Amino acid sequence: MAKEADLKLAKTLRIWAWVITVAVLFLVGLMRQVKIPLPEGVSFSFLPPIHASLNALTAVVLIFAFRFIKQKKVEQHRKAIYLAFALSVGFLLSYVLYHFTTPETLYGGEGFMRTLYFILLISHIVLAAGIFPFILFTFIRAYTNQIDQHKKMARWVFPFWLYVAITGPICYLMLLPYY
Repeated sequence: MAKEADLKLAKTLRIWAWVITVAVLFLVGLMRQVKIPLPEGVSFSFLPPIHASLNALTAVVLIFAFRFIKQKKVEQHRKAIYLAFALSVGFLLSYVLYHFTTPETLYGGEGFMRTLYFILLISHIVLAAGIFPFILFTFIRAYTNQIDQHKKMARWVFPFWLYVAITGPICYLMLLPYY
């Protein structure tokens, strides 16, 4: 017998999703303006390759999650999505820490590569900010057993999340010579 949807829990989680979204977007906006000085000898310059790795792993896990659900392996899909979430949270925490404490690295390329870099970067940033609450809402719908609504939302959320997870490492690799 199918498990009944928990709409009360879903409502509470949606409120928390909006609170988290606003907090994250506020922090991401603030980190460009505020720099927290670190003690002498302390540096988080090792974090950018970790950010790129976490994003790349997220992309791989999302592809596995997609394959699992296409094969109707729901439990493996669920575990893969939990892992993708954990990787994304790890990315977000380290990314915010890095940008609150470290000056921004500017892209130094020219011509077509510069244009390509900024197209990828801007689309990555805009889509990451825009898709964030919808990733949470898609997750909430599955978690609260609103499976039909989850499926409908996941069909369009998945490609955007995957795009963000792929373009992050690409932007890192393009910026790597300028670190």
